Amino acid sequence: MTTISLLLLPILILGIIVYGLYKKVDIYSSFIKGAKDGIQSAINIFPFTVSMVFAVNIFLHSGILDFIFKGIANMLGPDIPISIFPMALLRPISGAASEVIMTDIFSNFGPDSFVGRLSSIMQGSTDTTFYVITLYFGSVGIKKIRYALKAGLFADAIGIIASFLVVYMLFGT
Repeated sequence: MTTISLLLLPILILGIIVYGLYKKVDIYSSFIKGAKDGIQSAINIFPFTVSMVFAVNIFLHSGILDFIFKGIANMLGPDIPISIFPMALLRPISGAASEVIMTDIFSNFGPDSFVGRLSSIMQGSTDTTFYVITLYFGSVGIKKIRYALKAGLFADAIGIIASFLVVYMLFGT
Protein backbone atom coordinates (compact mmCIF):
# COMPACT_ATOMS: atom_id res chain seq x y z
CA MET A 1 0.00 0.00 0.00
CA THR A 2 2.84 2.41 0.80
CA THR A 3 4.43 1.81 -2.60
CA ILE A 4 1.14 2.51 -4.37
CA SER A 5 0.63 5.77 -2.48
CA LEU A 6 4.20 6.87 -3.24
CA LEU A 7 3.77 6.15 -6.94
CA LEU A 8 0.25 7.53 -7.34
CA LEU A 9 1.17 11.22 -7.74
CA PRO A 10 4.02 10.68 -10.23
CA ILE A 11 1.79 8.33 -12.26
CA LEU A 12 -0.99 10.92 -12.24
CA ILE A 13 1.37 13.67 -13.42
CA LEU A 14 2.82 11.42 -16.11
CA GLY A 15 -0.70 10.54 -17.23
CA ILE A 16 -1.60 14.22 -17.57
CA ILE A 17 1.55 14.88 -19.60
CA VAL A 18 0.92 11.91 -21.89
CA TYR A 19 -2.70 12.96 -22.40
CA GLY A 20 -1.60 16.53 -23.19
CA LEU A 21 0.93 15.25 -25.74
CA TYR A 22 -1.73 13.00 -27.27
CA LYS A 23 -4.12 15.97 -27.61
CA LYS A 24 -1.22 18.14 -28.96
CA VAL A 25 -1.49 20.71 -26.19
CA ASP A 26 1.42 23.02 -25.31
CA ILE A 27 1.82 21.59 -21.82
CA TYR A 28 4.33 24.13 -20.51
CA SER A 29 2.25 27.13 -21.62
CA SER A 30 -0.86 25.60 -20.11
CA PHE A 31 0.99 25.00 -16.86
CA ILE A 32 2.23 28.61 -16.72
CA LYS A 33 -1.26 29.93 -17.51
CA GLY A 34 -2.70 27.77 -14.72
CA ALA A 35 -0.06 29.04 -12.28
CA LYS A 36 -0.89 32.66 -13.19
CA ASP A 37 -4.59 31.97 -12.75
CA GLY A 38 -3.88 30.37 -9.38
CA ILE A 39 -1.96 33.40 -8.18
CA GLN A 40 -4.77 35.68 -9.37
CA SER A 41 -7.32 33.54 -7.52
CA ALA A 42 -5.25 33.78 -4.34
CA ILE A 43 -5.09 37.56 -4.70
CA ASN A 44 -8.87 37.73 -5.24
CA ILE A 45 -9.59 35.54 -2.20
CA PHE A 46 -7.14 37.26 0.17
CA PRO A 47 -9.35 40.21 1.28
CA PHE A 48 -12.25 37.90 2.06
CA THR A 49 -10.01 35.58 4.06
CA VAL A 50 -8.51 38.46 6.08
CA SER A 51 -11.94 39.92 6.82
CA MET A 52 -13.26 36.53 7.94
CA VAL A 53 -10.28 35.95 10.26
CA PHE A 54 -10.70 39.46 11.68
CA ALA A 55 -14.43 38.94 12.32
CA VAL A 56 -13.87 35.56 13.99
CA ASN A 57 -11.21 37.00 16.29
CA ILE A 58 -13.49 39.86 17.33
CA PHE A 59 -16.26 37.36 18.05
CA LEU A 60 -13.99 35.03 20.02
CA HIS A 61 -12.46 37.75 22.18
CA SER A 62 -15.65 39.76 22.82
CA GLY A 63 -16.74 37.66 25.82
CA ILE A 64 -20.20 37.10 24.37
CA LEU A 65 -19.57 33.36 24.10
CA ASP A 66 -19.42 32.87 27.88
CA PHE A 67 -22.74 34.64 28.22
CA ILE A 68 -24.35 32.52 25.49
CA PHE A 69 -22.99 29.21 26.83
CA LYS A 70 -24.19 29.83 30.37
CA GLY A 71 -27.68 30.58 29.08
CA ILE A 72 -27.75 27.47 26.91
CA ALA A 73 -26.47 25.27 29.74
CA ASN A 74 -29.22 26.53 32.06
CA MET A 75 -31.89 25.77 29.44
CA LEU A 76 -30.72 22.27 28.47
CA GLY A 77 -29.83 20.83 31.84
CA PRO A 78 -26.96 18.69 33.14
CA ASP A 79 -27.13 15.86 30.56
CA ILE A 80 -25.64 17.99 27.77
CA PRO A 81 -21.92 18.72 28.32
CA ILE A 82 -21.26 22.48 28.26
CA SER A 83 -17.75 21.95 26.88
CA ILE A 84 -19.22 21.08 23.45
CA PHE A 85 -21.11 24.36 23.03
CA PRO A 86 -18.12 26.43 21.87
CA MET A 87 -17.44 23.93 19.13
CA ALA A 88 -21.10 23.71 18.07
CA LEU A 89 -21.35 27.48 17.87
CA LEU A 90 -18.01 28.16 16.19
CA ARG A 91 -17.99 25.28 13.70
CA PRO A 92 -20.10 27.17 11.09
CA ILE A 93 -17.79 30.16 11.46
CA SER A 94 -14.26 28.79 11.62
CA GLY A 95 -12.84 25.32 11.02
CA ALA A 96 -9.55 26.19 12.72
CA ALA A 97 -11.30 27.47 15.85
CA SER A 98 -13.44 24.35 16.08
CA GLU A 99 -10.37 22.13 15.65
CA VAL A 100 -8.62 23.96 18.48
CA ILE A 101 -11.67 23.44 20.69
CA MET A 102 -11.81 19.76 19.72
CA THR A 103 -8.12 19.35 20.56
CA ASP A 104 -8.75 21.02 23.91
CA ILE A 105 -11.64 18.62 24.55
CA PHE A 106 -9.36 15.68 23.71
CA SER A 107 -6.67 16.88 26.11
CA ASN A 108 -9.15 17.55 28.94
CA PHE A 109 -11.55 14.60 28.53
CA GLY A 110 -9.81 12.19 26.13
CA PRO A 111 -10.77 11.29 22.58
CA ASP A 112 -12.71 8.21 23.70
CA SER A 113 -14.84 10.10 26.21
CA PHE A 114 -18.43 11.01 25.50
CA VAL A 115 -17.52 14.64 24.77
CA GLY A 116 -14.52 13.57 22.68
CA ARG A 117 -16.63 11.30 20.51
CA LEU A 118 -19.30 13.96 20.24
CA SER A 119 -16.80 16.57 19.11
CA SER A 120 -15.30 14.18 16.54
CA ILE A 121 -18.67 13.34 15.03
CA MET A 122 -19.72 16.98 15.09
CA GLN A 123 -16.51 17.98 13.32
CA GLY A 124 -17.28 15.54 10.52
CA SER A 125 -21.01 16.26 10.35
CA THR A 126 -20.91 20.03 9.94
CA ASP A 127 -19.15 22.56 7.74
CA THR A 128 -17.73 26.05 7.98
CA THR A 129 -20.73 27.70 6.36
CA PHE A 130 -19.80 31.34 6.92
CA TYR A 131 -16.25 30.73 5.78
CA VAL A 132 -17.37 28.92 2.62
CA ILE A 133 -19.93 31.57 1.72
CA THR A 134 -17.59 34.47 2.46
CA LEU A 135 -14.64 33.02 0.65
CA TYR A 136 -16.15 31.33 -2.37
CA PHE A 137 -19.13 33.54 -3.02
CA GLY A 138 -17.08 36.68 -2.41
CA SER A 139 -14.24 35.61 -4.67
CA VAL A 140 -16.57 35.20 -7.66
CA GLY A 141 -18.68 38.27 -6.88
CA ILE A 142 -21.95 36.66 -5.78
CA LYS A 143 -23.82 39.13 -3.57
CA LYS A 144 -27.15 37.36 -2.95
CA ILE A 145 -26.35 34.62 -0.44
CA ARG A 146 -29.66 34.48 1.39
CA TYR A 147 -30.75 30.97 0.40
CA ALA A 148 -27.26 29.49 0.51
CA LEU A 149 -26.76 30.84 4.04
CA LYS A 150 -30.10 29.49 5.23
CA ALA A 151 -29.47 26.08 3.67
CA GLY A 152 -25.92 25.90 5.05
CA LEU A 153 -26.94 26.87 8.60
CA PHE A 154 -29.89 24.45 8.47
CA ALA A 155 -27.53 21.66 7.41
CA ASP A 156 -25.15 22.59 10.23
CA ALA A 157 -27.99 22.53 12.76
CA ILE A 158 -29.11 19.11 11.54
CA GLY A 159 -25.47 17.91 11.71
CA ILE A 160 -25.13 19.12 15.30
CA ILE A 161 -28.44 17.52 16.36
CA ALA A 162 -27.57 14.29 14.55
CA SER A 163 -24.17 14.24 16.28
CA PHE A 164 -25.83 14.36 19.69
CA LEU A 165 -28.35 11.67 18.74
CA VAL A 166 -25.74 9.33 17.25
CA VAL A 167 -23.40 9.61 20.23
CA TYR A 168 -26.22 9.14 22.74
CA MET A 169 -27.59 6.11 20.84
CA LEU A 170 -24.22 4.43 20.26
CA PHE A 171 -22.25 5.36 23.36
CA GLY A 172 -24.74 6.55 25.99
CA THR A 173 -23.81 9.24 28.49
